[in-house]
Amino acid sequence: MVFLQSIQSVITIILMIALGYFLKKFKWFDDNFGKSISSLITKIALPASIFVSVLKYLTRNSLVELSGSLVYPAISVIVSYCISYALVKLLKIRPGRRGIFMNAVVNANTIFIGLPLNIALFGEKSLPYFLIYYIINTVSTWAFGVFLISNDDPTKDKSKGSKHKINWKKILPPPLLGFIAGLIFLLLNIPIPGFIDSTLTYVGSIVTPLSLVYIGIVLYNAGLSSIRFDRDTIFALLGRFVLSPAVLIVLILTGTHFSGTHLPAMLQQTQIVQSATPMLAVLPILATEAHGDVNYATNVVTTSTLLFVVVVPVLMQVIQFI
Repeated sequence: MVFLQSIQSVITIILMIALGYFLKKFKWFDDNFGKSISSLITKIALPASIFVSVLKYLTRNSLVELSGSLVYPAISVIVSYCISYALVKLLKIRPGRRGIFMNAVVNANTIFIGLPLNIALFGEKSLPYFLIYYIINTVSTWAFGVFLISNDDPTKDKSKGSKHKINWKKILPPPLLGFIAGLIFLLLNIPIPGFIDSTLTYVGSIVTPLSLVYIGIVLYNAGLSSIRFDRDTIFALLGRFVLSPAVLIVLILTGTHFSGTHLPAMLQQTQIVQSATPMLAVLPILATEAHGDVNYATNVVTTSTLLFVVVVPVLMQVIQFI
């Protein structure tokens, strides 16, 4: 039953991604349309959706309970970084790919794939649990992941050293600011006028369909014919779809065993599914800025986005036994 439900949810997602792909192929969208959708989602629609969801699905008591759940994805990210670094050394991955590889293993595309996937599988009630993983993933990506890619620039003179400045605009993107604003309104019990709530709800409802259309555009631009499965790509995919969720599953099982507390089923399922979502859509952009292997970055993003449709139903079966 769960397997069939996950298959249906994935098929729905595939059809919406295909819509974006073919509309782009038939030139319904110009070259700037994808960028416009991305900005609309990340800067307007998603913050609105998260703000409304915080007030709708969270209470002060549940907020306190959920705060302790941050430890699982946080430790999972740290462990995954350590393992991915060991793999870089073991596999002797060349400069220009190392930072990309580590980000591919550790950090997920929580916005454009993770969010619509979570809503399709578990409904909007899972959003508070999604936000927990989203916060950790965002901080991991923009506080440390970007540093790994920029520090792997093969054109840099390593002897001169390099300084990494934290980009607070990236660590505090609009979706996270929407979450923080929602928390403030929740904790201070500030009332929201009905027309404001309705407006934000309508705007937020466009996140899922537009996100999937955007992924279709990205896949078309990347070119499916360029997909290849070399050694570095295969290990990156294994890290994203096997290692990352396995680490989180072990941590959850270990933590709940020794603490004697059992996490809500939806919380466990949400975090595990998010840990196995495709790689960051911005990896090729980050690779370009750091003079890295852009083709490799594009390839791992494209292959992971296509393969997740197979991974999710299998993962949904696995987490039923946790």
